[in-house]
Amino acid sequence: MTAEADIESAHAKIRESTVWTMVLGFAADPLMRWSWPDPRQYLRSMPQFINACGGRAFEHGTAYVTEGIRAAALWLPPSVQQDEEALDAIMAQSLRPEITEDMADLRQGMAEHRPPEPHWYLPLIAADPNWVGQGLGTLLMKYALQRCDEEGIAAYLESSNPENIPFYQRHGFKIIGEIQHGSSPPLTPMLRTA
Repeated sequence: MTAEADIESAHAKIRESTVWTMVLGFAADPLMRWSWPDPRQYLRSMPQFINACGGRAFEHGTAYVTEGIRAAALWLPPSVQQDEEALDAIMAQSLRPEITEDMADLRQGMAEHRPPEPHWYLPLIAADPNWVGQGLGTLLMKYALQRCDEEGIAAYLESSNPENIPFYQRHGFKIIGEIQHGSSPPLTPMLRTA
């Protein structure tokens, strides 16, 4: 069995399980826990956030999971955007008032760093903490980047955890800036040419 055989598109029946794998995977993420430091608020808001950020990947067949939904990556194809309206609503309902302006500035910085040319966007990739270190992220990344290379299209992401930057660099991503406002942790935009 090849590594690619272990990757499948997440269909509607496993969407909820895929989202919860990502919720677990981001439970210690600096930016996500700055956004929602209260565990109950995190668990209420994060599934909505994942669906708003990357949910359209399910509709386009570009939400990828490893066997057993142990890890997942939500890729948005060129010209497919996040659900900004849903993101606005989640932020308005769930953020602490003292970080609302910093989050708005972060989101503006993210928009400014997005490449103007068509590109694949990776808003979210995560593994269940029980499966971290098993190479599942590498399988997911290689699978998606093969498509980027075949199409000759760049890939773009923002790393919300500095510890993950070397992982992205091993896959050819280069740092193209830093986004940070007020009390927020840094967000690192990264680009990979095909």
